Formats: sequence, C-alpha cells, structure tokens
Amino acid sequence: MLEERIRNPDLAARVMGADEAAARIGPGMGVAMSGFTGAGYPKAVPQALARRMAAVQAEGGTFQVRVMTGASTAPELDGALAQVKGVQLRLPYQSDPILRERINAGEVDYVDMHLSHVAQSFTYGFYGDIDVAVVEVAGILPDGRLIPSTSIGNNKTWLDRADRVILEVNRALPLELDGMHDVYYGTQPPPGRTPLPLVEAGDRIGEPWLRCDPAKVVAVVETDAPDRNSPFAPPDATSQAIAGHLVEFLRHEVAKGRLPKTLLPLQSGVGNTANAVMYGLADAGFSGLSAFTEVLQDGMLDLVQGGVIDVASATALSFSPDALARFRDNIDFFRSRIVLRSQGISNHPELIRRLGCLAMNAMIEADIYGNVNSTHIMGSKMQNGIGGSGDFARNGYLSFFLSPSTAKRGAISAIVPMVSHVDHTEHDVAVIVTEQGLADLRGLAPRQRAKAIIANCAHPDFRDALTDYTERAWRASFGRHTPHLLDEALSWHQRFVETGNMRPG
Repeated sequence: MLEERIRNPDLAARVMGADEAAARIGPGMGVAMSGFTGAGYPKAVPQALARRMAAVQAEGGTFQVRVMTGASTAPELDGALAQVKGVQLRLPYQSDPILRERINAGEVDYVDMHLSHVAQSFTYGFYGDIDVAVVEVAGILPDGRLIPSTSIGNNKTWLDRADRVILEVNRALPLELDGMHDVYYGTQPPPGRTPLPLVEAGDRIGEPWLRCDPAKVVAVVETDAPDRNSPFAPPDATSQAIAGHLVEFLRHEVAKGRLPKTLLPLQSGVGNTANAVMYGLADAGFSGLSAFTEVLQDGMLDLVQGGVIDVASATALSFSPDALARFRDNIDFFRSRIVLRSQGISNHPELIRRLGCLAMNAMIEADIYGNVNSTHIMGSKMQNGIGGSGDFARNGYLSFFLSPSTAKRGAISAIVPMVSHVDHTEHDVAVIVTEQGLADLRGLAPRQRAKAIIANCAHPDFRDALTDYTERAWRASFGRHTPHLLDEALSWHQRFVETGNMRPG
C-alpha cells in the first residue's frame, strides 16, 4: 500500500508518525492547512499539534499558531486546536462551534475574507510568511507531484509559499481521483497579468496535479480517515417553498428570453436550502445545465448523476457519507463531468463575470432596502464568515439571497429595518427569497425595494411592524431617498438582545 500511494523514493523515506511531524511546528508560526468546507483537510497532524500545545500549557507555557486554510475544516483541525486555545489568528472562513466561541469571546483574532482574495494576498505577502504547510493528498507521483484530495482550496499557494511542507497521504481517498483536478499555474501579478483562458465551466486550463519542491517536504504522514461531513436533512417545507419560488422565477426569466433554457452556470452556497434548490431544478424539468461554484454538495451530485447538469466545476466535494459512497462507486462516470480547481480560480471575479454565474447564497438577514448580512448575529457575533458569497454576488449575472423569513422559532425576523452588519450592499443584491415569496429588486429605487421586500419576503408576524416603520420613516426621516429613523433602525436587534424576541411588547 505504501508503494502504491507514495511512489517517490526520497519522500517515502520521510514517512513518520503524526507526533513526530507535528514537532516541526513551533509556537508563533504561520501554519497553512489544506481543507475546504469539511473536505480535504489534514486529519492527524493538527490533532498531534493540539496534544503538544496541551502539554506545553500544562507546564505553564503558551503555544499558539496562526492558522490559514481554504475555508472551513472539521473537528480534527479547527475543533482540536481551538479546544486547547492554540489558535492566535484564523482566516479566511470557519464553521467550528468551539472556534466560533473563542472568536466571539475575543480570544482568537479572526480575519473574515472574500475567498478569492486569499491566494493573492499571501502571494504578495500581505499577511506575513507561511512557515509550514500541512496538506492532505491522495498520493505522490514518482517525480514528486501530488494527487490532490477531495478539495484543492488554497493548496497551490500554500505549497508554493511555505518554507516547509508536511504531507498527509490519506489511504481513505480513492486513487481514482487522479485526473479530476485542474491546477492552473499561469496566474501572474499585475501589471503582467493576462486573461484566464477559460470560457466554459468545464474547460481545463491547467494540469491534474499539484507541484511541490521535494526539498521542502520535511515529513510525510500516512492516514486512513474519511472527511467529516454530516448527512443532509431531507428538504423541509420551508426549504422547498424557497426553492419553488426561485425555480418559478428562473422559468419566468427563460420565458422572457433573459436566460437560455440551459440557464447559466450555477453557483450554490452550502446548506439544506441550497440542496433543496438543486432538487427543485431537477423536478422542474431543466436539463443541459452547468455549475461553476465552490462546493459540490449532494444535490448537485444527484443532478450530475441524473443528467440534469452536464459538467460541474468547483474546488471541493462536500458530500454526506451516502453521497460520498455513490461518488466512489461511480467515480469513472464523474471524472469526466466534475472538475476541481484552486479556489483562486473557482472564485475568480473575472471568470464569474465572463461566465455569467447565477449566484445563490444564504443570508442571516436583509433589510428593507436590500442590504444583506451573511456573517454576524445581532451585529457583533460572528457565525461563519463571508466565504465566497461576495465573489459571486458582485460579479454574477444574477445574485439571489435565500433565507427562512424567521429564526429562533419566530423570535427573529430575517427582514429588518436596517441590517446589523453589511456584507453585501443593496447594489450587489438582485433577488431576495424566503418561504413567503420572492422580491425582484432589479431596477427599483430604495422605497420601491422596501415595498417589494416587505410584501413578498417578510413573515406576516413582522409585516405590519415593518410597514409602520417605513411609513413613519418616509414622513420623518432626515432624507427621503433611503428613509430611516436612526433612533429606531437597530431597535429590533437591541430588543432581541435584551428580551430574546424582536417582537415589540
């Protein structure tokens, strides 16, 4: 098995245990890890590093590192390091509950970034040096090139920029992944940039493997552990209603001649609502579709397998255990229909604009004028991060933001007078969808947007209060273009913080 996975003799000689490999990482270092939405992250070395940190702390010392990834990872990485308070800085995206708690307690410096900016920022040295890269791969070729894992993320940049590299070779990954990836090495810094030669979602413009200078590899660790992705719940009535409104809108756009029958390349965020939308497209009879997105989830896999989507481009495979089993059983079929790229390409604004992606992302709340908060609870508590939603919302052909109209069993309205944090301004938001309905904001002035959002998207329990606010703001606001009552605009959030409910009285 060793010879099958690690075919370079020099690197095979550097195989060691996770604890020995983790000893190559010291306090204060910048450590770049592979991983994107629970796929392709290292499993053994982060846990070994956490054990070292705990031992140092038990003796009264301090041991923290700066952690960079592609996006969110899993308990074996973010959770393990956060549990021992071993993370000084984290970027660009996370979803671990322990790490989130540390961030919101002010114990971890968190830099929330557009995912398309990460590789460029580190290439230009904006965020300091990368001392060590820890990257999971499926195998090592005789010449030292690497067969990527279930995600690529920022791995190209980590391997290029890191002073030292630790490789985790995971036997749980199918070697048949070889050939599914497309790693582009033609990007250049300005002013020497040239257009990226990709004109359709499935184009291959690079090579199937990651390059890595073997001289930088200080350890190779063998693992045999699957990605940690939870099963997706079946679409509930709320998700199905959101999907139904969105699919009906797409049908309308096709009928008006504003979209082709095959639509435009789909981008879909993570979660059960996104999966419900995918299933809705299949049920609606669409076919010949394509996807240019960040993550492939169960819904997109089903559409590829069912012939609804002809080709799907992403940077990660974030499948439930059942979907992953189907993927493995049919991997030869999927290899010609799925392309995995670096996130600097999957999220590249130039490509998103050129391809005309349909961007469908979740939100925490939207205000009556169409500004969207996708990251913060009550304005100050980080949930996960902006991820790639901004890359696609600003540059796509159409940007949709989706959410149930209420949260916390009806105590929170997703439609508020003013969002408590702005991630996507009204200028980047074309359509808002809740289970109540859909508001098409294109071509509407602010007061027209407010009427459309309240009438179509707000829950009935909050609709009258929103209407009352807007009418009073239109009469008494400092200005009439985007009317607000500044002493009331965030009162709904303050009421929730104080009472646990946005409803008045």
